[in-house]
Amino acid sequence: MRVAVVSDIHGNRHAFEAVLDQIEASDCQELWCLGDLVGYGAEPDACVELARRHAAICLAGNHDLGVVGTLSLSEFSRGAALAAKWTDETIAPETREYLTGLEPVNLDEEVGLFHASPRDPVWEYVLSPLQAELCLDVQRHRICLIGHSHVALSFSRAEGEPATGETHSAGEQLDASAGEWLINPGSVGQPRDGDPRAAWLVLETENWTVVYRRSAYDIVGAATAIRAARLPDSLAERLSYGQ
Repeated sequence: MRVAVVSDIHGNRHAFEAVLDQIEASDCQELWCLGDLVGYGAEPDACVELARRHAAICLAGNHDLGVVGTLSLSEFSRGAALAAKWTDETIAPETREYLTGLEPVNLDEEVGLFHASPRDPVWEYVLSPLQAELCLDVQRHRICLIGHSHVALSFSRAEGEPATGETHSAGEQLDASAGEWLINPGSVGQPRDGDPRAAWLVLETENWTVVYRRSAYDIVGAATAIRAARLPDSLAERLSYGQ
């Protein structure tokens, strides 16, 4: 099966729609979302509705859990907390209902699905080989998909060797047919790896290959929506820099 994998939409409808257009034009059979449908962006209802219509699997991210009250907003940065509070006050009842029904982990597929990591599905940012090593030690699946860090990257470990990792650019392909893996598609709505285009990937489960993708989108439109909602200007400014 060929699966499109996305994460960290963060209320950025413009970015999500651009990715969905490319997925629809591809031969992907399913869409899996690793969480954070809402958060920093100004169109949470639209993003949740798109996920409801298109995603075969959708996880909860820490921002989703903060908006519905499962997590305290005191655990978030100031900008994230302000955006979550605004989202909480803005979203439609059906949006809240959908978010409330999501979980940050799914172990029912051929690969493990986590918003953040196998050790901590909600909060851990896996950005170093040491963190990856610790996660690989506890994960039950040979391959796990993770989000949360907003960076397109992967970590792998061959038998008897330490974990290694690297970031990935658009078009790069991985052969994940052997060894243990942690694979992150990057962020659709707020990339933080220097490339402002929406990040996602395609996973082929028959031969276990991964291809990283990027989708250009209307960054000005997304930033304008953030400013119109009177959210922190930094949330709009950073979109142009992929930071």
